[in-house]
Order: sequence, then C-alpha cells, then structure tokens
Amino acid sequence: MLDNPQKPLVSVRDLKMHFPIYAGLFRRRVGEVKAVDGISFDVMEGETLGLVGESGCGKSTAGRSVLRLYDITSGQIEIDGRQIGDTPQNQLRGMRPTMQMVFQDPQASLNPRMTVEAIIREPLDEHTTLTPTEKRDKVAELMDAVGLNRKFAGRYPHAFSGGQRQRIGIARALALNPKFIVCDEPIAALDVSIQAQVVNLLEDLQEKYGLTYLFISHDLSMVRHIATRVAVMYLGKVVELADRETLFADPQHPYTQALLSAVPEPDPSLARKTERIILQGDVPSPSKPPKGCNFCTRCPAAMDICKTGEPEYREIAPGRFAACHLHNPT
Repeated sequence: MLDNPQKPLVSVRDLKMHFPIYAGLFRRRVGEVKAVDGISFDVMEGETLGLVGESGCGKSTAGRSVLRLYDITSGQIEIDGRQIGDTPQNQLRGMRPTMQMVFQDPQASLNPRMTVEAIIREPLDEHTTLTPTEKRDKVAELMDAVGLNRKFAGRYPHAFSGGQRQRIGIARALALNPKFIVCDEPIAALDVSIQAQVVNLLEDLQEKYGLTYLFISHDLSMVRHIATRVAVMYLGKVVELADRETLFADPQHPYTQALLSAVPEPDPSLARKTERIILQGDVPSPSKPPKGCNFCTRCPAAMDICKTGEPEYREIAPGRFAACHLHNPT
C-alpha cells in the first residue's frame, strides 16, 4: 500500500487511539471513545500532508498519537526509519528532537511565567550540551528565522499578539532541528489577517530547513494552498487521500464531495453553478459509531451494503485512496 519511489519519512499503519469510558460507583469500564479507529498513511520527506475534517473527527488526536504524545491503543508508527508505536515513553526521549509539534492555541501552549528566551531555550537545555553563550546565539538565530525581534527575548508571552505567540511556538519547535513537525491547526486561533503570514512563514521555513509537515486544519482553502497531498477524516477514519489538485478537482468519496461543496467560491458566476451538498442529521458519537460504514447514516449515496459492511480502504487509482463501497469491486 502507498507505493512510492520516494521514501516516506513517516509511515502510519492501522493506528487506533481509543479512550476508555468509566461509569458507576466502582468506575467500571463501560465503553470506549474511538477517536482514531484504524488509519493508515505515509508522509514523504519534504512534503506537507494536509489532514482535514470537521470538528471532532479525530484530526488532533491523530497528530498527537503519531508523535506518541499518547500511548496508542494499537498500530504501527515509523518515523525516520524507527518503529515507535510500542516504544515506552522513557525510551522515546532520544527521538523527540526529530519530531516536534506546533500547537493550536499559542496562549495555552506557552508558559506565562517564562520569558521568550527561556521558552525557546528549554528544548536546548533538555536535549543538548551547548554552552550558555551558544544557546543564547541559537535563540537569537531562531527568533530571526521566525520574524521576531531578538530585542524582545526578555519579554513574557502576554506582551505579544496571537500571531507573535505562534511564532514563538514555531521557534521552539525548530530549536532541535527536527525533520518532522505536526502543525495542529496552527492558524485556527489567529485573526484572518495574520493567518496568511503564519502559513507563509511555515512554507519559507520548510524550504529553508527541509522540513516535513503534517498540517491539520479544517480550513480547506488554507490546506489547498499549503498541502502537497490531502487526507480527509470522518469519525476516526481516513475516508479519502489523494494529491491536492486531484482531490479538489474530482473528490471520489461522498463525504469529501460534501465537504468541498461547503468551501465559499469568491467568483459569483462560479458560485451560482456550484451545487451545495447539505448533509442530513448529526455526526454519530465516536463511542457508538454506526455498523458498517461510519458515514452511512448521513451519506446521500448510501446502499444496503453500507449499513452492514465496513468499506475497505484501498487504492482506487495510482496514488489515490478511498474507503467507500462505491469504489469497491463487486
């Protein structure tokens, strides 16, 4: 699966992240929330894989699970040639410089009691043996790289705007020269006027340092701008994966079609021709997903088999994957 002459930097196979549900006086386990329920994908070296889907579909959990910020339920994760799916947390410390994360809310992810210099220097304190002078020079270099005035190194996070705080978070993620960065909705908490600046910064840094991104977002327009390939998630599963232009021009899964039909079209003449697909009903609970296909309760193209059999996630065209009975051979 996912054959490509280019070697993947990140390879994920059948990743599951289920959170237990406890209830009653004795706190017995009565079920589980299937936040991520068997997803597979590769991220090629130097590319940006966009991961999209509506709120609650499991995007952020998937990103954190790939970096092993959670102890996953099952599955295989290979980053830079090393399997880390079942590696104990204390043994993952040596892998942390390779893989980093930019969090969604810069306000919550920065320690308000630490200066900018201390925040960016913290990874260097933990993982390197640089001298204080070398660390100070490295922090100044990182601040320059993300467009922050190095004179502000002694200030605290509250003194900065949302966009500047996110730049601090990006500088911290870059401190250890990582190869792979998970960007967990890095622009969602920012003003629209600042979003493009941060995305352009991420692109510039990718070109400068040869970075590989997993870019998680619900902003399809921004994903179309930055991503090389796009994976679409629904209720804990990847339902479609293809290169950016192919996916946006010709979506194959009914959920992807509905999702893309909701993207505003700035050209009035084209907007009038665009057919909006309105999905009926609500997203089912991840603790009790439907039998068969997860999307069968809302799918306008649902068939009888969709309500009984889970569709296979398979390659329907070269480099293009989907999990839908419409594309499964009969």
